[in-house]
Amino acid sequence: METLVPDLPALDAFARVFARRLHPGSAVALYGGLGAGKTTLVRAVLRALHGSDSAVSSPTFVFRQRYDGDPPVEHLDLYRLDDPAELNELGLEDAFGADRITLVEWPERAPGLLPREAIEIEIAGSGEGPRTIVVSDPDPA
Repeated sequence: METLVPDLPALDAFARVFARRLHPGSAVALYGGLGAGKTTLVRAVLRALHGSDSAVSSPTFVFRQRYDGDPPVEHLDLYRLDDPAELNELGLEDAFGADRITLVEWPERAPGLLPREAIEIEIAGSGEGPRTIVVSDPDPA
């Protein structure tokens, strides 16, 4: 599914609708360049799921943030991952589980980390301008 979002409020609206598709056990891979809006999308999904995004920050320097709520949400940012072998040391595979939703920025830096059934979102565009969002869901039910 491809969607054109003309501005940041439209990205927020997209995230609210998308969040309804998520359930405990969902994993989402977020692709896009710097400034594409991956963390902005995560914030909007958190607002939709938990009613607030006040605790959301990019976990770039810590790799992982957990947001308690119903369901809990794990947010991984793999931008600084230099070598996929580091994953064993970081324990990031623990971020996935049947009781939580996991959102992963820069998943291409850790091939094999995400489950096969992960939803993929590609965001093209940046800044205040329009974006094209492509969602690939191997199990769209």
